[in-house]
Amino acid sequence: MTDLSTDPLLAGYRRFRDRKWPEARQAYETLAASGQTPHTLFLACSDSRADPALIFDAAPGDLFVVRNVANLVPPYAPDGGLHGVSAALEFGVKALQVSRIVVMGHALCGGVQAMRSDSPPPGLDFVEAWIDQGRPAVRHALQTCDHDHAVQISEEAIVKLSVDNLRTFPWIAEREAAGALTLTGLHFGIADGVLRVLGDDGQFQPV
Repeated sequence: MTDLSTDPLLAGYRRFRDRKWPEARQAYETLAASGQTPHTLFLACSDSRADPALIFDAAPGDLFVVRNVANLVPPYAPDGGLHGVSAALEFGVKALQVSRIVVMGHALCGGVQAMRSDSPPPGLDFVEAWIDQGRPAVRHALQTCDHDHAVQISEEAIVKLSVDNLRTFPWIAEREAAGALTLTGLHFGIADGVLRVLGDDGQFQPV
């Protein structure tokens, strides 16, 4: 059984209650009474080093966050299967009426690193099939870059793939065409903290 006196999660909760809750309480009470109205649906990697709320100093209720291995958006496929990312997109766009969808990749992404390899991760039941959807985009991107930039280019390729796949969802494409929804691609540097944004020319530039 976990020793509650030394549990790091509970220690963090106590810091939250002591230091942040007094200032945030009114905001939480308002959110509880009125419901959430986030302005942005944020799709990011599950990597513990790339937390969107922390990076963007977001307040409670600002971001509707979806995280998975390698920040992947699968293409639109209403086939009755269990599609967690697609369900979150549908809820965020149709129910919450977000005005923006952001896809953020990051440096040192283990999922993208696996896409650069033909050897599947050993002993994993679900990861290989998941990351396999990104391999063609990574391979294509690596054909046109030098070795020194291969890691970053492959991470950028997955952001581009996910943004492109967002547009396969008809209710996303329609809202974007109408000017009611903006799609943004980002890349965050773990070591240097630099945020880079995907431009209309397909290149990432520092903010």
